[in-house]
Amino acid sequence: MIRIGVIGFGKMGQLRAKTLEEVGCEIASVFDVTLPEEVEYSVAPNAEAIIGDETINAVVICTPNFLIKDMVIKSLEAGKDVFCEKPPAMNSADMADIAAAHKAANKVLMYGFNHRRHAAVIKMKELADSGEMGKVLWMRGRYGKSVDGEYLQGWRANKELAGGGILLDQGIHMLDLFLHIGGQPFDEVQAMVSSLYWKTEGIEDNVFAMMRNSETGMCAQLHSTMTQWRHLFSLEVFLEKGYMVLNGLKTGSGTYGEELLTVARNRSRAPAATWQEEERFEYPVDTSWASEAAEFYAAVMQNVQTHGTVEHAIGVMDLVDRIYANDTHVKGDLYTDLQGRD
Repeated sequence: MIRIGVIGFGKMGQLRAKTLEEVGCEIASVFDVTLPEEVEYSVAPNAEAIIGDETINAVVICTPNFLIKDMVIKSLEAGKDVFCEKPPAMNSADMADIAAAHKAANKVLMYGFNHRRHAAVIKMKELADSGEMGKVLWMRGRYGKSVDGEYLQGWRANKELAGGGILLDQGIHMLDLFLHIGGQPFDEVQAMVSSLYWKTEGIEDNVFAMMRNSETGMCAQLHSTMTQWRHLFSLEVFLEKGYMVLNGLKTGSGTYGEELLTVARNRSRAPAATWQEEERFEYPVDTSWASEAAEFYAAVMQNVQTHGTVEHAIGVMDLVDRIYANDTHVKGDLYTDLQGRD
């Protein structure tokens, strides 16, 4: 049996503990600076107590972003297998340090990118990989939510603690899906990053990004936002011989609508698909969390891991860094023909 210690026992830590228990793990102890009123597990005095406990095999890390690097590296160095909630790190430099520690430790390190394990996404990946619809031409992802004034009081609204805004918080899932379904890296990136509404320094509320693989020409377009007053998830994948469109995502909040995937295949080289020709697949239950827990269990027990790897994390963090670096919305540098007009 895998004995697990959970560092960070907020909403995500509690969810991860529950799903890992359901696949056969034992939650040995948990730690958080602010615990719920009732905790059914043994409570450790600090994170170091969990990391140093020789009876614990694996550590689950669900901390604020600024603690991730330190917690992951210390856990690996202590000989623990590690499951870490996204983002993998604050930036690519931190990710490189984590990757080096992982290589030296030779332990499991898995990152929580549960969107890969949604049933609709699994279907999309299967169709893309089958080749029956040809190569992926382009993808378009929109992912947005709204936040309230309380958001500004928490660590996520502090650049030093969060590392960034909506891109690291939510948009990173869509970047991961682009890499996952497209199966190719992006070496060209253009982006505009802004904080138009909340106006919190270093915490963007909108990201518009374009990415392309210069060898194949495959493109992806992202809009990640926290000014989407009506929550939205939409992922479109257009291929040579058809398309797949996922609108909605089954989540615990229920605010992203039903998880509905539509698929259509082209009738000719100059296609004109109609609504009537679409296949529709609806997935009423979110099994992504359980699926990820089962994969972590298998990774530890059988050394089998296919998702959330260090290599996947390096790829997505590289994209995050380049989006931030390529932001052209800098006062005085953004050209507009409206300047000087009445």
